[in-house]
Amino acid sequence: MKVGLLGGGVIGGGWAARFLLNGHDAILYDPDPETPRKVEEMLENARRAYSRLTYAPLPPEGTLTFAATPEEAADGAGFIQESTPERIELKRELLGAASRVAPADVVIASSTSGLLPSVLREGMTHPERLTVGHPFNPVYLLPLVELCGSPDPVERASAFYRSVGMYPLVVRQEIDGFIADRLLEALWREALWLVNDGVATVEEVDDAIRFGPGLRWSSMGTFLLYRIAGGEAGMRHFMAQFGPALQWPWTKLTDVPELSEELLAKLEQQSDAQAGGRSVRELERERDDALVAVLHALRGNCVGAGETLADYEWTLLERAAYPVEADKLRWETSVLPEWVDYNGHATESSYLLMASHAADELLGSIGIDAKYLRQGGSYYTVETHICHLDEAKAGDRLEVTTQVLGADEKRIHIFVRIMRGETLLATTEQMLLHVDTNAGRATPAPPDVLERVQELVDAHSALPWPERAGRRIGLPSGTPT
Repeated sequence: MKVGLLGGGVIGGGWAARFLLNGHDAILYDPDPETPRKVEEMLENARRAYSRLTYAPLPPEGTLTFAATPEEAADGAGFIQESTPERIELKRELLGAASRVAPADVVIASSTSGLLPSVLREGMTHPERLTVGHPFNPVYLLPLVELCGSPDPVERASAFYRSVGMYPLVVRQEIDGFIADRLLEALWREALWLVNDGVATVEEVDDAIRFGPGLRWSSMGTFLLYRIAGGEAGMRHFMAQFGPALQWPWTKLTDVPELSEELLAKLEQQSDAQAGGRSVRELERERDDALVAVLHALRGNCVGAGETLADYEWTLLERAAYPVEADKLRWETSVLPEWVDYNGHATESSYLLMASHAADELLGSIGIDAKYLRQGGSYYTVETHICHLDEAKAGDRLEVTTQVLGADEKRIHIFVRIMRGETLLATTEQMLLHVDTNAGRATPAPPDVLERVQELVDAHSALPWPERAGRRIGLPSGTPT
């Protein structure tokens, strides 16, 4: 699908990255002549983040083009996402222009962080197809998108957002700021007061969040956390104990400090000191790396945004097409910084990770897809032998190839080579066993899978037998152990 994008700032550029990395072409309108450079820098950060986010097969990256007018961006688009500054007249102008070009069945979504859809629809053709699609920065990593509008466009936009790995949260009635920004604004107001009154610096306010409640919020929201705080008696006990404190004059949530030159200078000076000379792009990469790590941890526990990531990976697996090739299975990767140990080269676990991905690619080629896994069939690795022959350093581009050495009705014997150019860095020899995951035992693979396996065995039988296949660990005979 081609996506029309109106606005290429931090949010619009983030949308471009998410759509492109999920295989959608995008055409973007933004009058700022610097937009192509800014978006490409953001896209490069997104590519870096996605290379760490998942080993599920991403589709080929979509193509990004730039439009001279909003009408050009909307022409031929199957979905339109507006992400311009929060100025009502500007948004109305662009949404109206796009709506006069786009067919009536094309959903138009606005990234507005607080303007009501009923206000934005004025001047649109077929205004009923407008919905709010409010994301959070970085758009290409954070899954939440708030929707507010008529049922049909909300339902269709939700399906599209899910297909690119997002978590749609439907706001059932129009309200300024929707849900998340109302909560964030309350926190932001109080943070400004703490700095304005000299109680804390911007860094101390941030530390109060990132070392405390921020860690909890990634897995549980405020209400569930406070239920836990109420102990076995639950929420009513918590409210009885802490509810009266809501009447105490602790916060200034309904007032905003005057944004005087003195306060602005203080915020700017302390923020610059906190950044410590790091550029915005450097800070974005640091943020993205931490978010990927958090998402991985949440996925392992199937909690919150981690559950959304797991669902997204199922979607990627279901989309992937694996032709059976008459050559060794081959894919490429780069050594990530987190794969490198104190010796300066890739760890043993990183080689096992690459071998695991090689096995997944093989399984995909024989029909072990998301549907097959959900039905209770899979292959498990039951034995692995790894040989380390050379070193890989951060940033090295590696090629991983898989050779099928043999198979029977339950087992597949494979040999994986990990190369840097012409240099063989490591090999793994593995035995995969077909299992019924529901019964928890080994079973023969079904005939259609066995047929594909045999095709690979026959195709690879002409390849030279690997020198290191069948080796075992041991000392020379007679050597004391």
